[in-house]
Amino acid sequence: MNRIALFTVLAVTAGSCPGTTEPTGPLPVGTWGGENAGVIVSDTSLHAHVGCTYGNAPRPSLSDGRFDVAGLYNITAHPVDAGVFHPAVFRGQVSGVTLTLTVALTDTDVTLGPVLVQLGREPKMGPCPICRPGSAPRSMK
Repeated sequence: MNRIALFTVLAVTAGSCPGTTEPTGPLPVGTWGGENAGVIVSDTSLHAHVGCTYGNAPRPSLSDGRFDVAGLYNITAHPVDAGVFHPAVFRGQVSGVTLTLTVALTDTDVTLGPVLVQLGREPKMGPCPICRPGSAPRSMK
């Protein structure tokens, strides 16, 4: 094979290297942390905090690095949690170990985010605590 043909083959195949596709499958389990945001993913669920708010949804599956899953969200959790949950859509996009998350309440015009969280990073929540596995209200487990 001459040099021009070899260069052409290499140039065409360089953009199709394995491992360059967006992730698929279940959202990885663990704590995802960011500035004033956190997400805890278990085998079955996603628990998210954006500021002094929180909500829950089933553990999403990624398709081309993205997910869109229905859940419940409490925007009046601090300073006194009245336990009022709204239907919401959790939308996310994963790139490497970074998740960009937006939560849109479907019964109001409230949208939280987008926020960036990273897998394995401790959330920095400011004045509002983040729930830990097993500490969510009984009605949300």
